[in-house]
Amino acid sequence: MGIYFNTKFVILYLMTKNVQKISLLAIIPIIAVAMTFVPITDVNAQKICGDRLCISGDVEDERKKMRDSFSVSPTEPTKIIDVAESEKQIEPGSILKLSRASVPADIPLHLGYYNGDSVYFIITDASDQKHATVISEKQGWNVEVSPPLENTPKESLSTAYMFVNGVDGEGIHGYQSEIVTSTPAQTETYSALTSHVHVMWTDESNARVLDSEQAVIDAEINGEVTLVPLPVVLNMPQIVWPDGQMTIKEDKTLDDATPYGKAQVLDIDLDEMTVTFVAHRGWGPDGRTIYYIVTDATPSGPAKMMGVVNAPTLAATLASPSAIDLFQFKNGISGSGPLGFQAGIAAGAPGDENYSPLWRIFMIKWVDPENAVVLENMNDISYYQQQGLIEIGMARPMNSDHIVNCPFIDPFQ
Repeated sequence: MGIYFNTKFVILYLMTKNVQKISLLAIIPIIAVAMTFVPITDVNAQKICGDRLCISGDVEDERKKMRDSFSVSPTEPTKIIDVAESEKQIEPGSILKLSRASVPADIPLHLGYYNGDSVYFIITDASDQKHATVISEKQGWNVEVSPPLENTPKESLSTAYMFVNGVDGEGIHGYQSEIVTSTPAQTETYSALTSHVHVMWTDESNARVLDSEQAVIDAEINGEVTLVPLPVVLNMPQIVWPDGQMTIKEDKTLDDATPYGKAQVLDIDLDEMTVTFVAHRGWGPDGRTIYYIVTDATPSGPAKMMGVVNAPTLAATLASPSAIDLFQFKNGISGSGPLGFQAGIAAGAPGDENYSPLWRIFMIKWVDPENAVVLENMNDISYYQQQGLIEIGMARPMNSDHIVNCPFIDPFQ
């Protein structure tokens, strides 16, 4: 399972314009610093320049586009959030700067086949412990167990054929590489979520490399192989496919204010068979530190803005037990979240029975941003909602069902 780290964070409370002292509250130690005041909507800064926050117009424009793309639908007892409403200008404001908010994560690549061509993918999650253990040992990198994935609707699944005998190779079970049934180029059918089918040669002396689903079907018809579907779902996001790949970030510099947008991949190395993702820091349901990557999403608008694969098939998971809730913030404490405010809080994390890489996104809005404080866990969200201090609504960008594939990982393994 993933390794977790204690959260150490700093909250800077900026007082009124007439007060020149600024109190820095931290767990250990207590330090006094001074900083000039900026409005809450202007603290989406990438760095501190002397005693002033340096504002990046590109970063703020990017985050504004993301904020403006979201609408929400009401969920009881939450309220509808009007994202078209201009953010209230608050002065003074507050900023939360998490340490290591964005870090690089090297993940092993696997070679597979689609219709005779090569694809390269990662494996991040499995719906059962046995396959998580087998794959973790094979790739030397931890696969998380996600029991809810077994409830993934058929409409959201593709198929992965895995060989359990035959030609020796780099496949998960030590034989030839896996075969997939779609790639991101087949937008309407592609899914990183794969049902698991074992392929076994009847006579291994006749075994040969198969490189397409049709070749597998033909071999079964001829009695050469036996197909055994298993009740196992794997999360296998594709990184490189025929005539395409995930977008690589132009600016590979990571700091504590690196924005989400435009790309999630820092490097793809087919010689070393690794891909380097940006791992984003957030909170688990009980306040533990978690890191996650972003691989694909629906609808197309958010997918494009985050620089990930557009996967419409994910929409069918919205109302299913295969997805869990993730709460992001659209105002309040400025920080490293995708919309420029504090980092998000997930309703499940690795090791939990309800952990899933599939997120239903809910947006939290402070009724009065001046009252905003840092929320760290699900109990905090519940308390402040009951007090009427925050409003929560389901994100509906482009007036569409919104799901994001965000596997939780340990970037330091």
